[in-house]
Amino acid sequence: MGNGRYTQAGGSILAISIIAGTVAGIIVRQPSIGFLVGAAAGALLAFLFWRHERRR
Repeated sequence: MGNGRYTQAGGSILAISIIAGTVAGIIVRQPSIGFLVGAAAGALLAFLFWRHERRR
């Protein structure tokens, strides 16, 4: 934390993915599946973002 970088953007990626998945699920009348897909995709993206930032 002493390096001056803000590295907590993964949480916003996760939240946006969950919301987008739920909205997409509502459109296809499967909100719980949309939520799960959004959560899984968001978790994967957050992990990849964290791994990329950790290498820097």
